[in-house]
Amino acid sequence: MASLWEYANPKKFIDTTSKVIPALWVIAIGLISVGLIWGFFFTPDDFRQGSTVKIIYVHVPSAFIAINAWLMMLVTSLVWIIRRHHVSALAARAAAPIGAVMTVIGLFTGAIWGQPMWGTWWEWDPRLTSFLVLFLFYLGYIALWSAIENDDTAADLTSVLCLVGSVFALLSRYAVLFWNQGLHQGASLSLDKEENISDVFWLPLVVTLAGFVALFIVLVLVRTQTEIRARRMRALLARERMA
Repeated sequence: MASLWEYANPKKFIDTTSKVIPALWVIAIGLISVGLIWGFFFTPDDFRQGSTVKIIYVHVPSAFIAINAWLMMLVTSLVWIIRRHHVSALAARAAAPIGAVMTVIGLFTGAIWGQPMWGTWWEWDPRLTSFLVLFLFYLGYIALWSAIENDDTAADLTSVLCLVGSVFALLSRYAVLFWNQGLHQGASLSLDKEENISDVFWLPLVVTLAGFVALFIVLVLVRTQTEIRARRMRALLARERMA
């Protein structure tokens, strides 16, 4: 555990992650390409939903990342609050725009998928509503970081906001379990074989999902490096003004 905290050192973090980022790019692009090509071109149409079901290969991974990005931000925010490691706060800041984009993709693809299935582009379903609120929390989190000049103060306030927003991240994941009513179906990937989708769709979906996870990790690492350098730059400029 002691060795884990070594990566809270910005220089150690940048030096270590720079070595793995190229490999992660290859893994992410490769898995996403294989998963999408496999899913869109080599799987049959669903007997009920037709070819519309194939949007699952974008909708499910993007929604998965949108929700879990916020949970990752929660963990790193707690590390900041407890241990005051700047890298963890900057990692949370780096993940927020990625999560926001994934939320938009999830909402957009969900609307495209839902319209022919439900007869409407949007329904105030518990899961959809909590997912929309999660997107608003992403926007608020990003805006709060931008509005406060002092990085430590911004990290403190955004960490509190992250704690509150985590409620909606969990609701987005488990709303179908909390409320019996709602149009949104259950989990596409489930440990329950009776609820899980057919293997012909499940296998390429898992490959694509793994690619999205790898893409999220590499984007967070790259953006965290950028945030560290930007923080250094702001510190140098502040010293010059004082001098």
